[in-house]
Amino acid sequence: MRRVATLFSALTLATLSWTAGTAAHAATPAPSHPAQGTSVSTEEQRAAVRFWTAERLRTAQDVTALPAARSATLADPAPTTGERVTVPPLPGPTAPVSAPAPRATSPTAWTGGGLISTTAGKVFFQNASGGTFACSATVANSDNKSVVLTAGHCTVDAATGTGYRNWVFIPGYNNGNRPYGTFAARRLFWDGQYVSTRGNANWDYAYAVMNTLNGRTLADTVGAQGIAFNSQTGRHVHSFGYGGSAAEGNGERLNHCEGNEFADAGRPGSTMWGIDCVQTGGSSGGGFLADFSGGAGYLIGNISVSAGTNEYHPTLGNEALGLYRQAGAA
Repeated sequence: MRRVATLFSALTLATLSWTAGTAAHAATPAPSHPAQGTSVSTEEQRAAVRFWTAERLRTAQDVTALPAARSATLADPAPTTGERVTVPPLPGPTAPVSAPAPRATSPTAWTGGGLISTTAGKVFFQNASGGTFACSATVANSDNKSVVLTAGHCTVDAATGTGYRNWVFIPGYNNGNRPYGTFAARRLFWDGQYVSTRGNANWDYAYAVMNTLNGRTLADTVGAQGIAFNSQTGRHVHSFGYGGSAAEGNGERLNHCEGNEFADAGRPGSTMWGIDCVQTGGSSGGGFLADFSGGAGYLIGNISVSAGTNEYHPTLGNEALGLYRQAGAA
């Protein structure tokens, strides 16, 4: 059994858990809390790839999605009434699409192939005290073809505002295999409100900008999922991640859940939406997708919080759109 860990010692009950072309650059309200993040030097990127040996991948601790603290400082609700902006998926390598699997009301191994099998992957990183950890992420189509969507708690310590290091993404990860290589992050972006509220899950999304590999961008290598902002809620959605339980393959395979979204009524001030299915530690940061068909769809959030048999994602509103545009231009 893989080890499971919580990163935030001070927040043990805080969050863990279609127009063509790229997003139209219509006017978007300026974020009330500026983007935050960190840059990674070229040498640090090279060192990160060298750091993640097969043994370190195997022993990295799965980040656990825990219920959000009811006493956490609440931010203003995440805006979801702004302009609807959608960016379509970008085709990647040909991945056979299998017949649809039975409805996944509990975490189920993904055997459907398609674009999700190349664009979902595992994240590995190290915190300030040297611990090594694993999360999940998904490639999102963007101007620079280099962006992945993940969770804020997979990029920064909300208690200190310190970004994580040796941050890499392995698309299509499967049983230790790296079919498309290891991509190192050159920039990390998280919402300032995630840190200023010391981990409020409404803002638990982040983007990583990955370096090229063998002269090719991430999306040119594996394709990219679409992404949608200020989108309709309450739809049928799928979530994907690398849960660390034995039933989910100990973090070594891609799993998925699906269901009809409902609002998070269990946490005061929550603007999150969830489904009646929950993936375990290591799935944090994995994508929630709407309009999903044949392995492709539109990212509408990331796995952030679990509560009982439910898992929830933050909504991608105006603030998330502004952050995404910054990441796509980096």
